[in-house]
Amino acid sequence: MTLATTNLQAQRKPTTGYAPVNGLKMYYEVHGSGEPVVLLHGAFMTITNNWDGWISELSKTRKVIAVEMQGHGRTADIARDITDENLADDVAALLSHLKIPRADLIGYSMGGGVAMQCAIRHPDKVRKAVILSSTFRSDGMVAGAYESIPKLTADDFKGSPIETEYKKLSPTPDDFPKFIQHVLAAASKGYDFGADKLKATTAPMFFVHGDADGVRLAHVAEMFRLKGGEVHGDMGPRSASRLAILPDTTHVTLMQRMPIIVPMVNDFLDAKP
Repeated sequence: MTLATTNLQAQRKPTTGYAPVNGLKMYYEVHGSGEPVVLLHGAFMTITNNWDGWISELSKTRKVIAVEMQGHGRTADIARDITDENLADDVAALLSHLKIPRADLIGYSMGGGVAMQCAIRHPDKVRKAVILSSTFRSDGMVAGAYESIPKLTADDFKGSPIETEYKKLSPTPDDFPKFIQHVLAAASKGYDFGADKLKATTAPMFFVHGDADGVRLAHVAEMFRLKGGEVHGDMGPRSASRLAILPDTTHVTLMQRMPIIVPMVNDFLDAKP
């Protein structure tokens, strides 16, 4: 092994830690260097099974901060509702802990909701946000999708990567059924971030969806419209926010479109105001 190879491996090895935020010991990893971007995983997921391939690409030019939110992965659960609002407050507190004044956010599914709530509740902390297959109201999902959430049980995840990663990483590996119930308790309640609040956010947003991802296209259009979209860009200024709909793409397979999405994300984050 050469010295150059050893140095390269050292550069690739992330800095890891647990941040004391709002009663949590929140696990995080820092990869690469450059402008900071925080990755926010989906419900039930971890850094490993949500961001496979994404971190290595994004960290080529950025400081990537990947987190595991309350009850997920290596972050132990606490007696507090797992809501987008609470998780957003944790992310803001983590940035303060890391002495990062402001960062870009990339959130998938539940993480997209957390990113939007960060922009609403902590506007000074968020420069730009990428929202991957998420909604700001519970009626944003297609008919039947939201209603199916309360029917999920731990048995539905039997043998899945979600169960495997939980048992492998969690400080309470035997509490998987309790973890599923805790996440679903909040996810099953109706929610509405407020169209007026989303519209008032100052951070530009890039909404990325699949054409079969379970989110109503009218809802996707509404989010983009609230952020200044639906203009004729050849006749006047364009919105700083963006929208992409990927063909033949579901909620799950959207994350497999990383080779297509990451270049668009980099272009969005690099764009000058």
